[in-house]
Amino acid sequence: MCRKGGAMGHTLSRAAQWTSCCKLESTPLNEIIVTQILNYVENFVSRHPQEAEHVFEEPLQWNTTLAKSDFKEDYIISAIGVKSLDKDSEGKPLLQFFPPSVSVRNFNQLSKLLHMAEDRKRREVQACLEENRDLVAKMVGRRLADTPDENVSALELDIRVKLFILLKHIDEKILNKFASEIAKHATLLPSAVEEEVEFLKEYCTEGGKRLLKSVRYTSDYEFPNGCRAPPWRQLLGEICYVVIEPCDAEPLYITCSSTGVYLNAGLDKEEDESLYEKQGDSYEDITTLLKRVSPHFEEYMRKQYFVEQKPRKSIHVAHLDYEIEQAQPKTPEEREWEKVQQALYGRRKREPCHRWRNLGVLNMCSSAEEEDITMSFAERKRLGSKTKSMMKGGITAASSIGLTASQRRRSIVASFSEEHFSESSSESDEEEEQTERRPDTSTELQSEYWQVQKLVKYLKAADQTATVLVLCAMMELDLMKEVIQLAILDLGGLDLLLNLLDTTDIRSKIGSLKILSKISQNVIIRQTIVNMRGLQRMVNNLDLPVKELQALASETIAHVAKFRRARRIVRTHGGIRKLVKLLDCFPYAAKQGEVIQKNLEVARCGASALWSLSKSSKNKEAIRKAGGIPLLGLLLRSPYEEILIPVVGTLQECASQKNYRVAIQNEGMVKDLVKNLSSENEELQMLCASAIFKCAEDKLTRDLVRSHHGLQPLVSLLSKAENKQLLAAATGAIWKCSISMENVAIFQEYKALQALIGLLTDQPEQVLINVVGALGQFAQIQANKSAICNGGGIRALINLLNGTNQALLVNVAKTVGACATERDNVAIIDQLDGVRLVWSLLKNPNAEVQASAAWAICPCIENAKDAGEMVLFLIGGLKLIIHLLKSPSNEVLTSICAVIAKLAKDKEILGVLSDRGVVPLLAKLSNTSDVRLRCHLAEAIGHCCMWGSNRACFGEHGAVGPLVQYLESNDNLLLLNTTMALYQLSKEPNNIITMHEEGVVEPLILLIASGTDEIQEFAAGCVRNIRLLVLANQRAVY
Repeated sequence: MCRKGGAMGHTLSRAAQWTSCCKLESTPLNEIIVTQILNYVENFVSRHPQEAEHVFEEPLQWNTTLAKSDFKEDYIISAIGVKSLDKDSEGKPLLQFFPPSVSVRNFNQLSKLLHMAEDRKRREVQACLEENRDLVAKMVGRRLADTPDENVSALELDIRVKLFILLKHIDEKILNKFASEIAKHATLLPSAVEEEVEFLKEYCTEGGKRLLKSVRYTSDYEFPNGCRAPPWRQLLGEICYVVIEPCDAEPLYITCSSTGVYLNAGLDKEEDESLYEKQGDSYEDITTLLKRVSPHFEEYMRKQYFVEQKPRKSIHVAHLDYEIEQAQPKTPEEREWEKVQQALYGRRKREPCHRWRNLGVLNMCSSAEEEDITMSFAERKRLGSKTKSMMKGGITAASSIGLTASQRRRSIVASFSEEHFSESSSESDEEEEQTERRPDTSTELQSEYWQVQKLVKYLKAADQTATVLVLCAMMELDLMKEVIQLAILDLGGLDLLLNLLDTTDIRSKIGSLKILSKISQNVIIRQTIVNMRGLQRMVNNLDLPVKELQALASETIAHVAKFRRARRIVRTHGGIRKLVKLLDCFPYAAKQGEVIQKNLEVARCGASALWSLSKSSKNKEAIRKAGGIPLLGLLLRSPYEEILIPVVGTLQECASQKNYRVAIQNEGMVKDLVKNLSSENEELQMLCASAIFKCAEDKLTRDLVRSHHGLQPLVSLLSKAENKQLLAAATGAIWKCSISMENVAIFQEYKALQALIGLLTDQPEQVLINVVGALGQFAQIQANKSAICNGGGIRALINLLNGTNQALLVNVAKTVGACATERDNVAIIDQLDGVRLVWSLLKNPNAEVQASAAWAICPCIENAKDAGEMVLFLIGGLKLIIHLLKSPSNEVLTSICAVIAKLAKDKEILGVLSDRGVVPLLAKLSNTSDVRLRCHLAEAIGHCCMWGSNRACFGEHGAVGPLVQYLESNDNLLLLNTTMALYQLSKEPNNIITMHEEGVVEPLILLIASGTDEIQEFAAGCVRNIRLLVLANQRAVY
């Protein structure tokens, strides 16, 4: 029963082994399946970011081994469970965890969960597979999951269909992996079966020599490995299924497998599992089986009508090498790529790689050349001359690209762009941008390809001296051309170059690294270098005391370490410590001339490698522990721009960590960063501004930038609006520096405000985020609020409220809120429909956007000419306010309580809020320990007491007792709001009883003696109400 449930295609339903309890058995086969699926899920987000965000049709649910403590950032942890901050379009969390059950709704959250599981990943994957038997249907929907393969290409290619195609792709990938493993141990090969079937078909004719009526396969489709059986049956060693109709017997349904030939239960076109079952004995080949079941066939065999034409039994061995060679050009990965292409783009015809088709190099390394391996020298010579004549006639030979071709295709699908500037460094799995390839189609490139082939051939057989000569000849080629780079890769040259790094000959090492440093700029080649363990060899060469060798090895590492796995390999093999040591080889005063140039080059290459490696948070810590910060600070004082760029690049990447920012302050690097803002090199300016942007989170850095006169250069960079990366870095630095009001005053002297307002339109989102953030800081000064409004800034800001970028919306809401503290600006904001747009942000699923919108609404309400009319016009917004009181975010709750405190001042609005149940929701929040939330909650409760029976309702819902505990605080604003709320609540007799039981009198007496005037007044009023109730009770008694 377990096997018949839907699963991830055929892998789980037919290849996996299940127990009677619907659990995966503990077998090597199942372990490989789980491992393959785990690897696929972990890499899915980086390779397919759009599909990873797609929300499943149904959530995947299972009992997890995780605990609430395993969830850190991006999750809201409550007393009963955990919810993700990421939500779908309906506001539902994409991950929910109520121990021990977890519910996941997209690949992004699934990948994060596995990352948190650490060494329990396999257990989590297995539990998910066991409890979600219909994986594909849950992810993309039952209707799409049941779509036949031939109909997939006709579907509209949306995200859901792409996800479905990718799932089918990995399903076939796993099946093909096992099929190839089984094929290694096969005794009967597909080629032998095919030859025998074709032989038997020749005797299905009319006449006296007719042996059989018909011979046919059950499937017309032949896989590249020669099999016709479905992949999940290939796992069992089955090759194909043949239907043979003898002249004297019923049709025979035959299964040909790697272990022999036998009859099945009648398998023809149907997919019933029972039809695959073996019937009877196994035989060596089809001919032997036919002799046993067909007397007519056996009789003609004895008469030897075709003895001389009978296939040799040695065919099984003779084809062994042939099959291996034929399997290399079309690996399972290549076959999968063709199927994905067919499904995604409707391709029906298998074609050569477009790269070589465009070059005209369709077929290289012909099959004749492969056969040349086993030929005599004379035969090879004759064949070589024949091949040359064919080449002159325009005939090209067949190419065996092998695994590297499949790696290239995977890298093309999986490559991602690496952002050069961001607020905080983050590590992604693949950070390469696959550029559009437009190779030259001239015949010159064909000759270059043949030239590379000749050089690689010589390199294989060369001695030490000849190796150096071949490397020199190879360096004469244009190694930056993609056709040459890929030719070196496809023809086995890359493997040879990496092997030279293990030799003892320095000249060979240097020659190899000179070539590798250039071709490794190709994303496909650098991934292949990692797969071939090339990084480990380069790290080992850093120890050799040869400056040129160290520089070349470092430079190549810098090119290769562009993705996570490469960076991890360098770190785990001690490469960071060795690279940091290279930074210490550049003296400033001692030596001159050639020696200093070599030292400079070594330091530059080492810094470049560290720059690439510093995109990993673990590598940043490793650089710090290796003593990299002081050395980087020393190199930062260098007058050479070529070394300053990688040094500042490394520092700005590392500045996302607090300990680096402190070190940059303590080492005096801020002065050098400010100094280089005036450089003529725009890349260096951009990197310095980016470093200041990240470091200016700390007040000390902001003060240092001001004291070193760095504010004016930052403003001057705003004029270079055509360089968007530089503009983003400069505006980011201005934003962070303007957090200090002393800096804002200086910025105004250089007319930074007007320049920033001019950048509010037609700019990239990163620039807009920084510009709006800076304007929000400028708006803290009263005079600037009018300047922003009069300069057209309000209109531009309100237009940005229609965007979708979360960080931009947060900054826009904050800036609009800052401007709204001036009454005249509120009228303009309302006239431009800004209040409605800000209010609509409360529907945004992002908690930070919700909070910033709520804070912006507060001054809009407070400074509106008729707040009641404005809010009642947006009556649907009151429902949002009530709903957000259930938010798990304290910041959202705090801001919403502040909004309610403003709204409750209007009696009509307060009545609407009370009818919608604001009182019990506010009372429920009273047990919070968050000081800011307590402050605004007390204010909201105090103002809500002005309506009807709300005072009594607050008491009934348990809000009074916790409020008394707020009086223990030393915060004057909290004490003011709390005493005001207690004063209002004390007008209800039952609340006074609760207050007295909680011991409210003593703290109130202390506040009457020591608080501010307002606090004293509210505290005294509350004590008076308590006293009046006591006197009334005494009169009633006596």
